[in-house]
Amino acid sequence: MRKPFKAAATTLTALALAAFGTTSLATGAEAQPAPAAAHFGAKPLHPAAATDQLAASTNNTLKVGSAATQGVVSPTPKVYLVFWGSQWSSDPAGVATDMQNMFKGLYGSQDTWGTILSQYCEGVAKGTATCGTQGIHVQHPTSSPLAGVWFDNSAAEPASATAAQIAAEAGKAAAHFGNTTQAPNLNAQYVVVSPTGTHPDGFPNSGFCAWHDKTSSAYGTLAYTNLPYIPDNGAGACTTFTDGRLLSGIESTETHEYAETVTDFWPSIGWNGGGGEIGDECVNLDAYVTLSTGTFDLQGLWSNSANKCVTHG
Repeated sequence: MRKPFKAAATTLTALALAAFGTTSLATGAEAQPAPAAAHFGAKPLHPAAATDQLAASTNNTLKVGSAATQGVVSPTPKVYLVFWGSQWSSDPAGVATDMQNMFKGLYGSQDTWGTILSQYCEGVAKGTATCGTQGIHVQHPTSSPLAGVWFDNSAAEPASATAAQIAAEAGKAAAHFGNTTQAPNLNAQYVVVSPTGTHPDGFPNSGFCAWHDKTSSAYGTLAYTNLPYIPDNGAGACTTFTDGRLLSGIESTETHEYAETVTDFWPSIGWNGGGGEIGDECVNLDAYVTLSTGTFDLQGLWSNSANKCVTHG
């Protein structure tokens, strides 16, 4: 079972240089390579067979890592999609449109997947496993959590961007969207999506589909995700579905990272268990879920209240 990875230090200097439903299920059984990246929620490129992830286990129970009232969870999630680099003039798999449509539909009564997150909270004692009515809970969005989209085509993304460069791009995005103090960045997550043909932080040879982390900046601590162009690896990468649909892997991966950012906003003071974060626990469970904007591959998440991996709250 996947363990959370110790976060690599990403410095302020790096940012300063940047100028500031219907459900069907599938499980997979391919060998899991060991990723080299030292970040959180690094979804493996090919999940290993681990049926115990789908069943109840006290080892899987998520517990809060801090009594803090900031940075543990994201109570009102806001997603900023950052399509980095002039290379986005080419998008053969249609990733940019797909990611926007997915987040445009992740809210309201039709999104029963997102309701899984509402049981988790911040502002409760360290070690808490059940929030009940205490603390500040994650709120299920009543409108799209997609708060902004930016095609940063000012220059080409490096062919093999480093983790520091990805963090710096998140800092540029915070400035672009006007989130220049800590307050708006207590709920903002910056998803840095790389274009086709690039290899951010060693993808895919590092063995991960994506990862999320935090970084210091002139605008406070930022939560961000490194999301490579997963369709470059073909259908079946980063998903347990084997139906040949090219976009399934990136949808599954981004919902994995989105949920982990919401519930472990500044890793790793949020919710973790024996198998890692909320998505790490359930990499063997994918579901096609129909939202108002289409049908998407959403990865299963660990639910303390259900005591198993689930695809709906």
